[in-house]
Amino acid sequence: MQTLTPHVYWAQRHGEIYLRVELSDAQNLNIRVQENTLCFKGQGHGAKGENEYEFSLDFLKPVKAEVTHRSTQRQVNITVKKRERGWWDRLAAQERKPLFLAPDFDRWLDESDAEMELREKEEKLNKILFESRIPKDPYLGLKKGYLFMYNLVQFLGFSWIFVNMTVRLFILGQDSFYDTFHTIADVMYFCQILAVIEVVNPALRLVRTGVLPPLIQVFGRNFLLFIILGAQEDMQNKPVVFFIFYLWSTIEIFRYPFYMLACIDTEWKLLTWLRYSLWIPLYPLGVIAEAVAVIQSIPIFDETKVLSLPLPRALGTSLSFSYILQLYLAVMFLGLFINFRHLYKMRKRRFRAKKKKAN
Repeated sequence: MQTLTPHVYWAQRHGEIYLRVELSDAQNLNIRVQENTLCFKGQGHGAKGENEYEFSLDFLKPVKAEVTHRSTQRQVNITVKKRERGWWDRLAAQERKPLFLAPDFDRWLDESDAEMELREKEEKLNKILFESRIPKDPYLGLKKGYLFMYNLVQFLGFSWIFVNMTVRLFILGQDSFYDTFHTIADVMYFCQILAVIEVVNPALRLVRTGVLPPLIQVFGRNFLLFIILGAQEDMQNKPVVFFIFYLWSTIEIFRYPFYMLACIDTEWKLLTWLRYSLWIPLYPLGVIAEAVAVIQSIPIFDETKVLSLPLPRALGTSLSFSYILQLYLAVMFLGLFINFRHLYKMRKRRFRAKKKKAN
């Protein structure tokens, strides 16, 4: 049996050298580093069949004496650690590359790619160390279950509203605009009363969002639903009610399932995009529809005196609720700016994190 030289492929990182020896079913391996030279001997099936194979390789710079290797049915993988971290221009001490040596393109990285790989490993390690220091919440499963059920109930409620309104629109056309409130109001009342939980959750630190954005949205919707529409029957037959309810439900049938999947650590890319993109046109449209309803209700409140505040005789008979509505219009658009800014930051942060993860 003759002694031959196997094919050897190499790659490097800042701290290690990787060698892949093309020798299948290797036996009787003798691999060591002596005086900065790697010596390899072994028996197996190489490029020229079953033979003994050996080679020696003088490294460009000092390496540590310890060598680790792992044999598979197809090859022998060798790892040698550099004595000093750094990037080598070549592997062998001699300028002319040995004939049996070639780059391992499966593991090959240039210096900048290797630095990026190193930073990612350090970030993962730091994240693991950071998470290990944080005590685990014994009630985490219970909290996620509660949040999942809440979002599921809201999703089912707004889905019923959206489907019901869509079907009625196709069957009745514009006639469906005028009795939207009487058909949908009960379920919308239920969903919007339940939505108060979205203010309680961040206050109790069950979710990581702030209290102000959900407070603005929940208060604004409930004020419109219970005060402006619920207190005035003349408002309940207005076509604007259809557009308000339809815009609300369109936003929520994508928002709530997104949060449901987040509770079970699952993500659908299309749903994520819809959740963080649909609100850009729909949210301002919803606020405009709400503003139209407020404007339409002002003369009705003036006429009916509903919710007007009685005043002393010296000042007049009463203070019309319409003045509060005019003030509310200004506050409404301020709330639009605050919530829009908050949602835009969430969207930007979300897609920046996804882009970083993809790279």
